[in-house]
Amino acid sequence: MKQILTQIGGAIAFYTCIPLPQTWPLDFDRIARWAPLIGLLLGISIGTVDYGLLQGQMPALTRSALVVALWVGLTGGLHLDGVIDTADGLAVMDQERRLSVMSDSRTGAFGVMAGSLVLLLKICALSDLSTPHLPALVTALVWGRIAQVIAIAAFPYLKPEGNSAFHTRSFQGIGDFWPSAIGLIAIALCQYYWPPVAWQSVFWGILAGSSLSLGISYWFYHQFEGMTGDVYGAIVEWTEALILCCLTLM
Repeated sequence: MKQILTQIGGAIAFYTCIPLPQTWPLDFDRIARWAPLIGLLLGISIGTVDYGLLQGQMPALTRSALVVALWVGLTGGLHLDGVIDTADGLAVMDQERRLSVMSDSRTGAFGVMAGSLVLLLKICALSDLSTPHLPALVTALVWGRIAQVIAIAAFPYLKPEGNSAFHTRSFQGIGDFWPSAIGLIAIALCQYYWPPVAWQSVFWGILAGSSLSLGISYWFYHQFEGMTGDVYGAIVEWTEALILCCLTLM
C-alpha cells in the first residue's frame, strides 16, 4: 500500500500542478498506469468547479472557457505542449528532422494552430453539451489517459534516451491496466446514473471510446514510427477533445 501511495503521489506530481505535502514520498516508477485515476481526479475537480459556476448562472460559453483554462492550468499545459510540438514535427516531411523540430523550444505556426484548435474544440463542445458537464469531463479526462496507457503498451518508444522512455521501460503488461479498468467503471457509473443512460448505450460508448483511443494512438504511431513524450501528450489531448465532440451527439 505504501508503494502504491508513493506511485500515486509521483503521478500527481508528474501529470499535474496539484500541490502535495512536502512529506509525501514520491516514486515515479510505473506512474503511467495511474494516469487514468489522475484523469478521474481532475475530471471530478474541474467538473465540481463547473457545477459551481452553473449554480451562479454563468453563461455556458464563458463557463466552458474558464473550465478549459482551469483544465490547462491544473495539468501545467503538459499535454497541450505535446500537441504543439507534434504538429510542428508533422509539418516537416523528413523523419529525422521531425524529432529535432519537436525538441526545439520555439513554437511554429502549425503548433499554434493545432493547440488553438484543440482548445476551441473543447470549449465549443462543452458549451454545446445538453448533458451535465461533470460526467462529460470525467469521461473525456479518463479516456484521454487510457489512450496514453494503450499507446505505451502497444507501441515502441522512439528514443531510448528520451525523457518519457521510462514509461515504456517500467510498463509491465496487462497487469498495469487495472487502474484503467477502475476509470472505465467510473465512466460507466457517471453515464448510467447522471444523466441516466441505458446500459446498452454505456456499453457502445465504451466500445466507441476504445476504438477512438486505439485509432488515435495508431495514427500517431504511423506518422512517427514510434512514440515520444510529446506524442503521448498529443494523444491525450486529441482523445479528450474528440470524446467531448462525440458526447455532443448524445
